[in-house]
Amino acid sequence: MPFRRWLQLLLSCCKKRMLIVILSHGQFAGSNSTSVKEVRTFGFLNDGHRKLVIAELWNGNRKETNVITDKHVDISENMVAVQILTPRVYWAQRHGEIFLRVELSDTKDLEINLQDNTIQFRAQGHGAKGDNEYKFSLEFLEGIRPEIEHKSTQRQVDIKIKKQEERWWDRLTLQEKKPLFLAPDFNRWLDESDAEMELQAKEEEKIHKISVESRVRKDPYLGLKKGYLFMYNLVQFLGFSWIFVNMTVRLFILGQDSFYDTFHTTADVLYFCQMMAALEVINPLLGLVKTSFFPAMIQVAGRNVILFVIFGCLEEMQIKPVVFFVFYLWSTIEVFRYPFYMLACIGTEWKLLTWLRYSLWIPLYPLGVVAEAVAVIQSLPIFDKTRMFSLPLPALLGHYLSFSYTLQLYLVLMFLGLFINFRYLYKQRRRRFRSRKRKVH
Repeated sequence: MPFRRWLQLLLSCCKKRMLIVILSHGQFAGSNSTSVKEVRTFGFLNDGHRKLVIAELWNGNRKETNVITDKHVDISENMVAVQILTPRVYWAQRHGEIFLRVELSDTKDLEINLQDNTIQFRAQGHGAKGDNEYKFSLEFLEGIRPEIEHKSTQRQVDIKIKKQEERWWDRLTLQEKKPLFLAPDFNRWLDESDAEMELQAKEEEKIHKISVESRVRKDPYLGLKKGYLFMYNLVQFLGFSWIFVNMTVRLFILGQDSFYDTFHTTADVLYFCQMMAALEVINPLLGLVKTSFFPAMIQVAGRNVILFVIFGCLEEMQIKPVVFFVFYLWSTIEVFRYPFYMLACIGTEWKLLTWLRYSLWIPLYPLGVVAEAVAVIQSLPIFDKTRMFSLPLPALLGHYLSFSYTLQLYLVLMFLGLFINFRYLYKQRRRRFRSRKRKVH
């Protein structure tokens, strides 16, 4: 094969791979008596008779000469050839930190080592040369700390390294010539003056936070308050859980027959829980919780009217199916609300429980108000018949003023309260999940 044709084929192969070849005898075949430490071979061809090699001969950091030879080279005995693929690496710095972003996706078998101010990286992943093993090493300009932080995502590997001393580096690597695979990370890049301003802003924020904390007087009874709120929410959770489980089990066993004796099987526990709920009106007034007083009062007062006046005073109402739906809707909401508050007292959060607490009320709260309204409407003729809680009137105005008129006015106020509480709970939900999104981003 003509020499020119060999050379054209060789150069085309050089674009596809880079080989580093180390001679075992420090002697390169065909280079006469030139003694070198390293031979960087750019490619070779073998047609069965001759071998063409293009190489650079290096002695330490100094390149001796270029060699093109068709002499016989026994690679199996004199050389060790290794294919090296390097990923794209982007870097940025602050006074105390170095940030590296390795452009390698779907990484596996990741190995990152720090030794003698040198980082060695090796990983299997998808880079510029497809799905292969990639590696690189960088010797830093100055000292670094041995600890390293790294995070591997589907798109890249982020590495954070702390400097030994907080100072600005003129460059990243000890060698002046920048490696070809290294480039600035302009998403994080700051010049020295901007980095100093950022560092100063962080210091001022830290000082401001310390001064604010020192001015704020610590509450000596904070632990006692949290303990009280935790126990209150725990007791309410246990009470409403018992009601919910009891009604659910009876529904599966008895079916529709369980509708008619719901009051007699659960009323005592519900009486206790609802009387305890009066503390939810007192707690905001004492500053124990940050919730608003008015929405809490609307809910507690509304439930007390239904439980103690409509169901508690009228025996005819106690056997109606509407009692089951009112109690079941109440308990379903509370078995998620109270454990959420209980865990908040100890600084714990379950994402699913948080979502249920701020989302489940959207269908259940209006349904509960509708069930309460049905109970009020069903009680109107009973109050007219029994004249219970009726007010006597002078003879000129009539015999009495039925309590049913008060309940009719209460129906209007009930739906007005639904609007107020629904709006309040919706704002609470939007504020909660908006703050969570900010933390995520």
